[in-house]
Amino acid sequence: MTTPRLQLAGITKSYPGVVANSAVSLTVMPGETHAVLGENGAGKSTLMKIIYGSVKPDAGKVMFNGQVVHVRNPQEARVLGISMVFQHFSLFDTITVAENVWLGLDKRLSLLEVTHSITAKAAEYGLDIDPARPVHTLSVGEMQRVEIIRALLTNPQLLILDEPTSVLTPQAVEKLFVVLKKLASQGCSILYISHKLHEIRELCNACTVLRGGKVTGVCNPAQETNASLSKMMIGAEPPLLTRRTQKTGAPVLRVQNLSLAREDQFGMDLENICLSVKSGEVVGIAGVSGNGQKELLYALSGEDMRAPSGSICIGEVDAASLHPGARRKLGLHFVPEERLGRGAVPTLSLAHNLLLTRNESISFPRFAGGWIRVRQLEAHAADIIQRFNVKAGGPRAVARSLSGGNLQKYIVGREIDANPKLFIVSQPTWGVDVGAAAQIRGEILELRDAGCAVLVVSEELEELFEVSDRLHVIANGRLSPSVPIAEATVETIGEWMSGLWDVNHAQA
Repeated sequence: MTTPRLQLAGITKSYPGVVANSAVSLTVMPGETHAVLGENGAGKSTLMKIIYGSVKPDAGKVMFNGQVVHVRNPQEARVLGISMVFQHFSLFDTITVAENVWLGLDKRLSLLEVTHSITAKAAEYGLDIDPARPVHTLSVGEMQRVEIIRALLTNPQLLILDEPTSVLTPQAVEKLFVVLKKLASQGCSILYISHKLHEIRELCNACTVLRGGKVTGVCNPAQETNASLSKMMIGAEPPLLTRRTQKTGAPVLRVQNLSLAREDQFGMDLENICLSVKSGEVVGIAGVSGNGQKELLYALSGEDMRAPSGSICIGEVDAASLHPGARRKLGLHFVPEERLGRGAVPTLSLAHNLLLTRNESISFPRFAGGWIRVRQLEAHAADIIQRFNVKAGGPRAVARSLSGGNLQKYIVGREIDANPKLFIVSQPTWGVDVGAAAQIRGEILELRDAGCAVLVVSEELEELFEVSDRLHVIANGRLSPSVPIAEATVETIGEWMSGLWDVNHAQA
């Protein structure tokens, strides 16, 4: 019989207040693409980090190619032939793509050799990236490409992918799947974590399901349906979104002839952006990562205040030169794509992270005589945790202790709970399980039905088609005309992602 590539037996890992993994066993054969499925907080990422050596188990045994191994750190894992692409990227912002990749490779290679290797791999796999760019200038999708290329350059025997397609376009996902299927055919084993059930069914030939840190099932996903996989994972099928015809009101956000030069050489110029979002509607923006989404969102949120006077209006107020706090007072609440660092302060508790985007009000009394009302703050955070089903150790849990999906639920919940008049959200369900994704999308539609104006920027077309009333595409810093969702097709939007639209069409 063929020796398994990886065997886990009785893996257990506990943290204060939570058991992340409880006696988990798993077997992966050579050339097998093995999915690990579970809702947010089920213990998937912890298990992968144990295999990769970045977390030490409390109990259990790890065998690699038939030998018991004690992987003490990622460097030892890479020497064995194990590579991992994390959901939260492990890149240094202040150095280049090539330098980041070089750090994890054989130091006998020169930086120039690594640069050439990156260019070759990027071309081979269709993961376009410039090795000379500093990481801080990259979008989230571009950072994802760097992580994938870095892993592929190690020629791994076992490749661990944690939500690898969460910020990739459908075209990029197709190219990645070609790569992964080729790797598997050459004997490389793949551990694949994703909440996209159709991806798991297409790509994987084995699946282990975790719930509450325990193995609850093993199956061949190709023989399952999305509904049956959902039931195995969360105990039920995700609720169906209900959409109803909504009468729109006056424009809440108006962007007129917004042109902005890039702030760094690797950014994207915005050219004559025209956009409106009315109360009671959801407007979606699709596009390949790095085409101006970041620059547009910075301009709308107030992080970039260089917009010309009159180019950005919230209600009847010229907001072009207003800072983020002033825009929040006008009813704008914003969810950035980066959870840790921009959406939340990693070392602060969930309760204290509430203070980041809340203004003093009767309904939210932050201070009394210059002191923070900690009890009220924690009670408010606890309400959000309960309402959005966030798995956390309570309101005092620090942001970085949450799984990516649970932190996303908390940040989205924090801003929705503020009852915004204008809600702008980037990548709302990145790395979120199917049940939580359905909940977040449902909350977005409830906001819309309550009269809020909602702008959703996402690289998941399926998501945009589910929640949007109108759809734009951004490409090369330009915004397409809007198209009613009833008239939009995946084929049309895919073409527009390359900038192929009728420029004489009137902007919405």
